[in-house]
Amino acid sequence: MKPRSLSRVIRRALRTFPAVVVTGPRQSGKTTLLKAICGRTHDFVTLEDPDVRIRAKEDPQQFLDRYRPPVIIDEIQYVPELLSYIKTRIDADRRPGRWLFTGSQHFGLMQGVSQSLAGRAAVLSLLPFSLAERAGRGETSLTAGDWLGKLRAIPPSGSKVSLSEILLRGSYPEIASRRAVDRQLWCGSYIATFLERDVRNLAHIGDLSQFERFLRLCASRTGQLLNLSDLARDIGISVPTAKRWLSVLEAGYQVFLLYPYYRNLGKRLVKSPKMYFGDTALASYLLGIHDRDSLLNSPNFGNLFETLVVTDVLKRFLHGGEMPSMYYLRTRDGLEVDLVLESGEKLSLFEIKSAMTAWPKHADPLARLVGGLKPPLQTAGVISRAAGEFPLKSGVHHFNWKDILEA
Repeated sequence: MKPRSLSRVIRRALRTFPAVVVTGPRQSGKTTLLKAICGRTHDFVTLEDPDVRIRAKEDPQQFLDRYRPPVIIDEIQYVPELLSYIKTRIDADRRPGRWLFTGSQHFGLMQGVSQSLAGRAAVLSLLPFSLAERAGRGETSLTAGDWLGKLRAIPPSGSKVSLSEILLRGSYPEIASRRAVDRQLWCGSYIATFLERDVRNLAHIGDLSQFERFLRLCASRTGQLLNLSDLARDIGISVPTAKRWLSVLEAGYQVFLLYPYYRNLGKRLVKSPKMYFGDTALASYLLGIHDRDSLLNSPNFGNLFETLVVTDVLKRFLHGGEMPSMYYLRTRDGLEVDLVLESGEKLSLFEIKSAMTAWPKHADPLARLVGGLKPPLQTAGVISRAAGEFPLKSGVHHFNWKDILEA
């Protein structure tokens, strides 16, 4: 098992919280991680087993008497009513680290946690491998704050893995770490399982084939501004239905929405976000891209590269136990910046380019903003496939994608 960055946060949480909840998409490694940390000290039970699930639903008190803490309860979203009974037991015995839960459906699970375990549980998110974890550096990777402060001092990664391999095989542990796993078979099976399990559980969708077309259309628009009206029209559904289906994809961790940066916090949530697919292997599979040549010649290559960078930064926040402070920027005079990170009282701005050569013109939007933004800038940089770290323009530096993401 490759070391996971979140393991450091889980161990801290176990020392102070009665319960720890680890959410994330299916096959991201939640159960494996909790067993690796607590497998010798905690019993384990999974609610994915239909027989176990029935017993938990029919007699929750007897179920909890059978599986006493310290215990790991896997896939708690199948029986969320258990959380109310667990709350009573936690209040009677608040010793830390005794209850561990995993869950794969974020919205429904979090509703139950917020109602029953507020103030009693540390809620953490585990996404598929970050690039640092993929390279075996999970437990030594930099936190988001340290990463932003040390970008110009990060040495070359020395990694031999190619960008095309990362984009095509993605970040899910099984497919990313085992070359023998057939990519197309794995991706097809994952999508079929997601549709049959999570989609049917999260929403009453009669025509799964239509929802699958919606999923493919979202993959084709990764890294682009979200336009629900266009999505709805192209699929032949109403805008409210498209909005509900998008929420299903968010709940299943299949898409991530990046909102625009405004100093006015309210404006950030009412303007159109950019949409990113959660994993490049699934996105490229849905786009019909199955080999290196097709990938590099695809009109979607730049958006897939941007998706890789943005989702990897998201993982650096979440796997460090932090809420992601990530945005994009579009000014009134037409300037656009792909990624804005807020850390403390400072901003860091990044342009993401899939080119293998970094030109000064790539830094133009950033150079025009340096010194003119409030709060002040910490870093302004262009992230591309060009080698090395070097200045592009006054106040703007270039960073190689692999060097900084694997740190």
